[in-house]
Amino acid sequence: MKQDTKVRRVLREVQRGVVFFLLVAFVITCCITLFVSLLSAEMGLEFTSDNIEQAAKLTFLNVIAISVLFTVMDAIRRYVVVRRPVKRITDAAERMMQGDFSVRIAPVHGALDEDSFNTIADYLNRMAEELSGAETLRTDFIANVSHELKTPLAVIQNYAALLQKPGLSEEQRAEYTTAIVVSSRRLANLITNILKLNKLENQQVFPTAEQYDLSEQLCACVLQFETLWEEKRIDIHTDIADGVIVCADAELLSLVWNNLLSNAFKFTDSGGRVSVILSADEDSATVAVEDTGCGISREVGRHMFEKFYQGDTSRATQGNGLGLALVKRVVDIIGGDITVESEVGCGSRFAVRLRRGAYRALENTME
Repeated sequence: MKQDTKVRRVLREVQRGVVFFLLVAFVITCCITLFVSLLSAEMGLEFTSDNIEQAAKLTFLNVIAISVLFTVMDAIRRYVVVRRPVKRITDAAERMMQGDFSVRIAPVHGALDEDSFNTIADYLNRMAEELSGAETLRTDFIANVSHELKTPLAVIQNYAALLQKPGLSEEQRAEYTTAIVVSSRRLANLITNILKLNKLENQQVFPTAEQYDLSEQLCACVLQFETLWEEKRIDIHTDIADGVIVCADAELLSLVWNNLLSNAFKFTDSGGRVSVILSADEDSATVAVEDTGCGISREVGRHMFEKFYQGDTSRATQGNGLGLALVKRVVDIIGGDITVESEVGCGSRFAVRLRRGAYRALENTME
């Protein structure tokens, strides 16, 4: 392959030399013919065949010398201006193809077309940075998934082995069975959330905008946690405006509300309080979920929307660190905004703002 490339390169050089020779021969012949014609006409000179033959030989040698000189100069120019920067770029691209995303292309200096090469190099450097970040995320994702899968699987395996022991009491059997069921549910939820997040991040889920009552959806989502807030004796407070109609994907938004409410109840201790507030104006609707739980530190706040990140490790067994990543992705897809206000020991407030412009446009059309 490399030998064929060298042969083609030599053939191109020979072809370029021939082209220069013919071009220079044509230009010099035209110039000399014009000069001799004018000189002969002005001075009345007559040239013999010997004079013309000698001049032709000299001219031919000059043409060859100039052609060779031009070919060498052009080869040097192309090597410095084109081939060397192109080789640096292609070498870097080849290393990226082999998985080395740490490579960076230095700016090109001295080339006549250096701006174009520097633009290409800049784009390749930025691409390498993005690919490097994506590779890091992929590696972390695989490591986190492996870790999250191993924990419930280990629990299931251990308790299943205990169930095989003879002479177990009904109480022990029920305890081991319950532990297996809980771990199985956690494993199922983890896989479900991974599949959902994968579809959202790869844009395999396209939001379907439909007109529906956001107030009713929030009330239904809150009621799903009734058993939980009663068990933990949490005071639930709702201030949900009636009849707030939005035009959005109801199924995707239900993921947002369920995850925010689940976190609020999970991080609020017994006797605490969780509030759900819905307010709206002509342009937007805002849903706020507040709790009096442990709160979020500034360091945790910088990573809360990352996959598998769990700031409170004491409650790690209650989740898998994908809930807020799902929330952020859904809010981005539907074109909304999410803000977080929190203080350690004083609780947190998550507010999601949805635009109602699509609904307003639909409403005006119907009128």
